[in-house]
Amino acid sequence: MYNFKNLYEPTSVLEALKLRKEHPEALVLAGGSDILIKIREGKLAGCDLISIYALDELRGICLEDDGSLLIRPLASFTDVTMHPLIKKYIPVLGEAVEQIGGPQIRNIGTIGGNICNGVTSADSAATFKAYDAVLEIASLDGTRILPYAEFNIKPGLVDLQPGEILTGIRIPQTSWENTYGCFIKYAMRRAMDIATLSCSANVRLTKDKKKIERLRIAYSVAAPTPIRSHTAEKSANDHVINEELLNKVAEGALADVMPRTSWRASKEFRLHLVEELSRRATRKAIERAGGKING
Repeated sequence: MYNFKNLYEPTSVLEALKLRKEHPEALVLAGGSDILIKIREGKLAGCDLISIYALDELRGICLEDDGSLLIRPLASFTDVTMHPLIKKYIPVLGEAVEQIGGPQIRNIGTIGGNICNGVTSADSAATFKAYDAVLEIASLDGTRILPYAEFNIKPGLVDLQPGEILTGIRIPQTSWENTYGCFIKYAMRRAMDIATLSCSANVRLTKDKKKIERLRIAYSVAAPTPIRSHTAEKSANDHVINEELLNKVAEGALADVMPRTSWRASKEFRLHLVEELSRRATRKAIERAGGKING
């Protein structure tokens, strides 16, 4: 049995927003793969819930007229991995969420819940950071647009105000077009484990495939919240593709991250992972873009 007080089941987004305003203390329930576990453990016992799981308005993935890729928050991890548009334009996102839990979790867990939890280990977070994702956040007062880069405030806390619901995640065309990525997750086990550290990188090469036109690189569990390394990106842009480039990316990343020691890994080991995964993810992204690392 789950010890919650009230369960509200709206039949539309508008009704859900009204309930959010009327019951600001209530938790929004999407797939439930995190919240229900915490309720059963007693951490959230007696809470009120607003279930949005039945709202098909918040499902689906499509390409908008402006070229942006729109992912609705109730898309499951399996939906994201298997969707033709994701496979065609940002397959690295599918690769990232395909490593979450087991099939049952991936079938019920939602992409919106993954980022709204605000945990630094969210498997989709680094890729969304690296692809300049933009969030649509609705309330009864309208919809505000927020760069995902500004969404995480501190561990477990995101910029969702009372009365608000996440209604969309957009990847601008300028971020996915002619861009190739790689996601690497390091965990203590090969499956069904939280990341010790993960890295998501994507590159756009010059037409001759000799230089980096643009690099984006981000990390999970390398700081209190998911973090992008602007230092690494600046050091790589317009750089000739060679081993020196990989070294500069790794050095730049080390300048930006702030890992901590936990029972999963020491700070020193996580710094080693940042350095190594930076090189590997950047190399693989370059190769997928048609480039080749020269000595």
